[in-house]
Amino acid sequence: MKEQKTYPRTFSHIGITVPDISAAVEFYQEVMGWYVIMPPSEVKKEKETAIGKMCIDVFGEDWNSFEIAHLATSDGIGIELFSFPETPSTKPVFNPFNPGLFHFCVQDPNIEALIAKIVAYGGRQRMPIREYYPNDKPYKMCYVEDPFGVVFEIYTHSYELTYSSGAYTG
Repeated sequence: MKEQKTYPRTFSHIGITVPDISAAVEFYQEVMGWYVIMPPSEVKKEKETAIGKMCIDVFGEDWNSFEIAHLATSDGIGIELFSFPETPSTKPVFNPFNPGLFHFCVQDPNIEALIAKIVAYGGRQRMPIREYYPNDKPYKMCYVEDPFGVVFEIYTHSYELTYSSGAYTG
């Protein structure tokens, strides 16, 4: 019996926990240009609504309330921001060697301007801007972090263009 091929799923959204949801919404709206599709709202632990039940399923019983906001990128990817009363204001320890998600990536052809804006709004440039194909193609990348310590990467060109050209084969 022939197995049916798996089709590539689309990316829907990513959830990010931040210590200050209002500051995070401002950063991602002003710096990244993402649309606010639901401003910060409070969710309380309760079992009467679908969202209350879902949050208990996800977070367990050891919480009372949190704030949530929803943003969207220009290509429809959702950014779900969470802020819990017990969320520490300290930045997370960056450790890409541990299992799990350690960054996401955005694309902007003007990488220098975006990095400058990230830094101006309290973020950080983690490395120099690097070129995948120096003196050949203008594909650049850089790791940065937001003011809350969330690490992400910036590409100047699409994922497909960057890697279909053999970025690691020189």
